[in-house]
Amino acid sequence: MSDPGTPTPSEFPREGPIDLGPALDVLRHRGVLNREQAESAFEAMMSGNVHHGEMGALLGLMATRLPDPEEVAGATIVMRRHVTAVPWNGDRSRLLDTAGTGGAPKTFNVSTAAAIVVAACGSPVAKHGNRSRTGRGSAEVLAVLGVDIDAPIERQTRCLDEAGVCFCFAVNHHPATRHVMPVRKALGFPTIFNLLGPLTNPAGAGRQVMGVWDAERAPIAAETLHRLGTVRSVVLHAEDGLDEASIAAATRMWIATPEGVQEDRIEPEDLGLERAPLTSVTATDLDDAAAMVRDTLSGTACTPVQDMLRLNAALSLMAARDDVDAQDALIMVDEAIAGGRATNTLQALVKVSNEA
Repeated sequence: MSDPGTPTPSEFPREGPIDLGPALDVLRHRGVLNREQAESAFEAMMSGNVHHGEMGALLGLMATRLPDPEEVAGATIVMRRHVTAVPWNGDRSRLLDTAGTGGAPKTFNVSTAAAIVVAACGSPVAKHGNRSRTGRGSAEVLAVLGVDIDAPIERQTRCLDEAGVCFCFAVNHHPATRHVMPVRKALGFPTIFNLLGPLTNPAGAGRQVMGVWDAERAPIAAETLHRLGTVRSVVLHAEDGLDEASIAAATRMWIATPEGVQEDRIEPEDLGLERAPLTSVTATDLDDAAAMVRDTLSGTACTPVQDMLRLNAALSLMAARDDVDAQDALIMVDEAIAGGRATNTLQALVKVSNEA
């Protein structure tokens, strides 16, 4: 069941093609779209009322430079308007998402495992995710672990209520992106849409841990989250290129709240963790990635893999809670894993997601 305020595909306007000329004129002259202009342009594209040539021109021009936070905010508002929402009666200001942009070197499904640990610590999580170009994204690995990734929306709500975590499969929640997808594929390079997906949680999560593949775009994502009213979000980019916190290098963090954005930096040693090469935390294939998630949740993974999860789960819990710092969060993460709650949370998610 979608949110009553969210248009269904049949309700998208069909009055005929909309001219993106004014927006294109701004971009051709190296200008920046304001929020209203971006919202108007992306509403037209997401409604299927734009010629593919104009759509490609607009996305191509925007990709020649860094996006402005107001452009990202306007486009995000449109994405959120068209999302197929997950209804939930809980407190969305406490709800966390751990979706990232992708596009960075792949280790294993750290943000997915971290989502389950945070839920095991008592903070609700609506994990938004998709398939990956590597073939082992959050959707693929959760499916191997037994989760019904195509569970209907009503069952996703039950997963939140009964397991404390649900999985929102992006392809099932963003029907309007079908109008844009052919153009994105034809362009063949990252566009502003690579930032928009993680900013558009179907359950309306008020908190976010968002890994970003590019160090220049990470603070833009944080500023956008601030301007759109996030309760507390942490945007991550590791100095070795990962779109998550790294066990092999320092990680830059941008913490967004209603008051603004603060930048910080964390190294593994700050939490008493030893550095390890990325090769030691990189899965070889999908089955290996699923086994790494399962083993980290049970606490039986090798030390570097376990520490990779502990680091990211601690930062995720720090985003989910206002009353803990990273060190306190790490203690809570270790207790949830050692006490079996993390494994139990995964088992509950598998069970409820498959119940008719």
